[in-house]
Amino acid sequence: MKKHTTILFLFCITCIYSQGSKQPTFKKRVLESTEIDFLASYYQQDGSKSAVGGGIGSEKLTDIASNITIAMPLNDDDVLTIDAGISAYSSASSSNINPFNASGASGSNNSGASGGDDDDDDKRANTKSTSATGPYGSPWQASSGASKSDELVSVMANYSHSSDSRNFIWNADVSFSNEYDYTSAGFGGGIAALFNEKNTEINIKVNVYLDQWRPIYPTELHEYSKYGTNFLNQGYFSGVTVYNENGISATETYLPTKFKDLALTNRNSYSASFGFSQILTKRFQFSVFFDVLQQQGLLSTPYHRIYFADKTNFFIGQPQYIANYENTTNTGVFKLADDIERLPNTRFKLPIGARINYYINEYLVLRTYYRYYSDDWDIQAHTASVELPFKLSDKFTVFPTFRYYKQTASKFYAPYEMHLSSEQFYTSDPDLANFGTKQLGFGINYTDIFASAKIWQFGLKNVDFRFHQYKRSDKLKASIATIAFKFIMQ
Repeated sequence: MKKHTTILFLFCITCIYSQGSKQPTFKKRVLESTEIDFLASYYQQDGSKSAVGGGIGSEKLTDIASNITIAMPLNDDDVLTIDAGISAYSSASSSNINPFNASGASGSNNSGASGGDDDDDDKRANTKSTSATGPYGSPWQASSGASKSDELVSVMANYSHSSDSRNFIWNADVSFSNEYDYTSAGFGGGIAALFNEKNTEINIKVNVYLDQWRPIYPTELHEYSKYGTNFLNQGYFSGVTVYNENGISATETYLPTKFKDLALTNRNSYSASFGFSQILTKRFQFSVFFDVLQQQGLLSTPYHRIYFADKTNFFIGQPQYIANYENTTNTGVFKLADDIERLPNTRFKLPIGARINYYINEYLVLRTYYRYYSDDWDIQAHTASVELPFKLSDKFTVFPTFRYYKQTASKFYAPYEMHLSSEQFYTSDPDLANFGTKQLGFGINYTDIFASAKIWQFGLKNVDFRFHQYKRSDKLKASIATIAFKFIMQ
């Protein structure tokens, strides 16, 4: 297999070089002047199958993101692109990594440890004397823990070079991103060749991402890892009552012995992408692609809880809510985890897809997309989308969009409290379940090729606004609004 791949790659390089070596009589700059793209988005969702709650609980989340991309021509042939972004979210689900608020006569509340060796044990001790009922929580409500919000910062640099004929392009990129518990560093590159008077294009791209977790465990498992079998008599849970499913005190009984600290904290991803695009007529264009992706390392999420069907249930909080634990009326009790999500350390993915664009008339264009996905976790998925840009005038275009998605469940997935402790791998993450989605949206695009509207030395060339609503068969609902501006230096 490797031998055949090498031969194919060398053949492509030979063809690309022969195309790129032709010298045109006139060479136009790849990018005439510096371009700046600014993107802002707002996303919100809500659902009832939180992976942090073991497959049950609020999935309410809001995210505000902004991104700026600067493309700078270095000379006639070379372009340097810098892409930087920041995303800030607030999540009810993530807040319940540590769901335990401390309720007392003074009305104070605090959250205990959910990861690392910090001083939250002392914070819990300081609130104990004012607490009349002890800590409480609910999978249906956000806690006051620090994990309820986070920021993701990312930056990417890409360098591309075009041959004199403009029929051969190569590029290389490096990237870095960081959030509270995760860091990613990546690098890659690609080549593209145009044939047949630029009516045919072949491209190949490879990427490597070397990521590192800083694992955060659910509070009860973090304390068990830190203090051992006597953890309920010291640290954060010192003096706290644990109840069984009948609401009876059982503080000495809860021991999550299935839990062990993670041996791996790295995650490496390797991908190769292959694409072919062809203009068949003045109206009809199609492209096909396939990707090969391999992941290794910690592929599970350290703070996703698991509840076993063959283990006794234990709770912290107000026992009167235990009977209604799976209902949103539960506002005062949280179930203690049996373990965290466990998944294999390797995953192979293979998406294959195609696009077809058809120019109907001077006002209307049809854009379609289809992708089939398969992996060795037994997930198979189909994605289909259609977009119909309609030109209102020389500057304004509107486009309704529709997207459909359907996937099968991973062989490692089971819903809330359906796994057995004898299993080797298990997850209750709804993203790995069997579900379908429908997404409806629209967009409005403004384009001025002369960029007559100006801000300082930059002309406004394009404004693009999009809004989409998303519904999943497991009742998750989401909406996202984005707006993008493109400026060119004049």
